[in-house]
Amino acid sequence: MPEQGAPPPRRSPQGVPYDDLQHLVNADGLHLFCRYWEPEGPPRALVYVAHGAGEHCGPYDEIAQRLTEQSLFVFAHDHVGHGQSEGDRMNIKDFQVYIRDSLHHVDLMKARYPGLPIFIVGHSMGGAISILTACERPSEFAGMALIAPMVQVNPDSATPFKVFMAKILNHMMPSLSLGTIESRWVSRDQKQVEAYDADVLNFHGGIRVSFGMQLMGAAARIERELPSIAWPFLLLHGDADKLCDIRGSRLMYDTAQSGDKKLKVYEGGYHALHHDLPEVAESVLKEVTGWITERLPPAPSTPQQTSS
Repeated sequence: MPEQGAPPPRRSPQGVPYDDLQHLVNADGLHLFCRYWEPEGPPRALVYVAHGAGEHCGPYDEIAQRLTEQSLFVFAHDHVGHGQSEGDRMNIKDFQVYIRDSLHHVDLMKARYPGLPIFIVGHSMGGAISILTACERPSEFAGMALIAPMVQVNPDSATPFKVFMAKILNHMMPSLSLGTIESRWVSRDQKQVEAYDADVLNFHGGIRVSFGMQLMGAAARIERELPSIAWPFLLLHGDADKLCDIRGSRLMYDTAQSGDKKLKVYEGGYHALHHDLPEVAESVLKEVTGWITERLPPAPSTPQQTSS
């Protein structure tokens, strides 16, 4: 029993005490739910996974399992206001909080496994978080694999007039809803769409004007950073993605100065390529796993005994 007068245990938005959940506490004192996928043997590298807006890190289990089979230690957390983490649902005072928390988690894992190369896998808004995280410490990451990243706001929906109106509304009614994420555009696989809709840890409410402004600010910052990006990256994007425009990935590929960069376009592919049609999802798993393992330092060989 808790001591008399002791504060009640902190609980997740779902009511589970954080004492029973793997978590970290961020610089604002908020508890963030964490997941860890540990390989059987000693890890050859660390891989941080950044999930997208409105979702959580649970749906990355399949990617993580594939990576652990290659002796990679995978870790992730639910961003503030997402999944089993604390914070106002899908709302953020500053996009930089996501980046700060990502670097904090990376630092915790670096202290636990010093000297290992670090990769990032990011999807959608998690792609934007990944890019800006690496831009803060460009020499720290061995590379990143981005699945349909949010590099720029869709120019068709972010016309100058709409941006102007959004700025006015952000001052007057920051909590006004701009509409919800259309789950039918997540995947061409109806089972995956149904799973997304049924997942109680996903956010199914409206996107606030204030959150939209944070996304626009992040995209503008990425666009400024693109010419200075020199680290290795893999871009996977569907050309029928209506949630994160493929033009952003093409802009990143064309603009970044990286000597080691790859863009693979999936014809007809929707937003969550790792959960799209089975053959596409399998291709994405192979691309991400293969790309990272090809950039690992060689595994130490076991010295052979010589006969006397």
